[in-house]
Amino acid sequence: MPIAPCYCNNEVANSNEVARNNEVAMREVKTLGLLGTGVIGGGWAARALHFGIDVVAADVKPEMEAWIRGAIENAEPALARLTLAPLPRKGTLSFTTDLRVMAQRADFIQENIPEQLELKQRLLAQVSRHAGAEVIIASSTSGLTPTDLQRDMVAPQRFCVAHPFNPVYLLPLVELVGGAQTAPQTLDAAARFFTYIGMHALKVRREVPGHLTDRLQEALWREILHLVNDGVATTGELDDSIVYGPGLRWAAMGTNMIYHLAGGESGMRHMLAQFGPALKWPWTKLEAPELTETLIDRMVEGTQAQAAGRSIRELERLRDDYLVAIQQVLRQHDIGAGSTLRALEERLYRDAGAAHPGTDPGGQLRLVDSPVRAEWVDYNGHMTDSRYVQVFGDAMDALYRRVGVDEAYRSGGHMFYTVESHLTHTGEARVGDLIYATTQLLALDDKRLHVFHRLRRVRDDACIATGEQMHLHVDTRAGKTAAIDPAVHARLEGILNAQAALPRPREAGRQVGKPGH
Repeated sequence: MPIAPCYCNNEVANSNEVARNNEVAMREVKTLGLLGTGVIGGGWAARALHFGIDVVAADVKPEMEAWIRGAIENAEPALARLTLAPLPRKGTLSFTTDLRVMAQRADFIQENIPEQLELKQRLLAQVSRHAGAEVIIASSTSGLTPTDLQRDMVAPQRFCVAHPFNPVYLLPLVELVGGAQTAPQTLDAAARFFTYIGMHALKVRREVPGHLTDRLQEALWREILHLVNDGVATTGELDDSIVYGPGLRWAAMGTNMIYHLAGGESGMRHMLAQFGPALKWPWTKLEAPELTETLIDRMVEGTQAQAAGRSIRELERLRDDYLVAIQQVLRQHDIGAGSTLRALEERLYRDAGAAHPGTDPGGQLRLVDSPVRAEWVDYNGHMTDSRYVQVFGDAMDALYRRVGVDEAYRSGGHMFYTVESHLTHTGEARVGDLIYATTQLLALDDKRLHVFHRLRRVRDDACIATGEQMHLHVDTRAGKTAAIDPAVHARLEGILNAQAALPRPREAGRQVGKPGH
């Protein structure tokens, strides 16, 4: 995954020399190091592993290994449903109680220890002495400033705040904040890495305590505490006031854009003219109330009533389910977190299409390699029918990208549509089986492409399915067939000619129920 130029000297560089150059060259990130685990560390681990990054987690408590593995397992069902795009092979997790071991193995380090300034300063300084100077070190802090955190570090210019939001494995936002000694290249390189694992990297213009989002959340939180403290509402009623109203809008539009719409055709200017005077009314209280035992009891009793006996793990799965559904809906409209998901999928498809530059020993294109994922199997324990269609679809996507049918081509108003498909099953695939697809071109004219796929199981190279398809080239704006672009046609013809010596598949042209011939 070529994120940035790769500098792989594992020895700690002379910090004075690095500081003089004031340059940060980020390693190619294959292993993410976690300094501290907990809820946020577990979220980082689940996201990174899912998108093919190895993780080495360091925590002083040995029992946290079982905890983080449980957190990853709990996150996996939701992550598996987030996208159907082809995924890289899942990363591997290792655990250590030795900070040095983690620092020496990691290509990027994410700190997730408790929000105690002196503790963070001490451990960040320590880890910076053991990690290579080209390894970026980021903090998940929700409010401390990077200038304070990087104070005692070796090569502090490679440090930044990278503040995520729970659950990290589903919510794409990460706030990137640089300190007084942070190099601009650090923020750029960190943004590239986080984008690679499907996040929306928001660079904060200058450091302020609490960054951006937590300052906004804290303002709402203070008002909640006041309203509960004053007996105006319960925690459940206040959550309802968000869930059934502004919360639905916030999934795709922030407060500023929503208020712009509230102004009608004149937008924000009219909105401020009409509602601006309300800012002087005594609607809000900026300072939080004192956390008395009475207020604490009200908050605890209210949230326990809302939980209605459900465990934290049950509520996490409920939250994950609706977050996946919301992002998939937003993806259709290419807005908000849906745009981030769509960009991630484009990258996954692009990488999958480029993963196999050659042909298999039989002369056919080998376009898809994948493990059978847990969510691909049915109640019989076998890969379900729709997933065979999906794998052959991924093979066609990889073929099209290879011949120049990419995002730009589709944006230009042209694409191939599947008009006929014949699928046969000749074997079984179970969870964890490695499978691959090969593709043979059977015929091509100015508007049609005839292809034949085979799906094979890696362990014994058995053919477990075949798929024969006819594709038509379409002018998507006119809604009718159109001639294939000459350059694309020439590339397809080149593949067809290269496969001319291959025998025609005996299953080609087979009717339903007809024995093989």
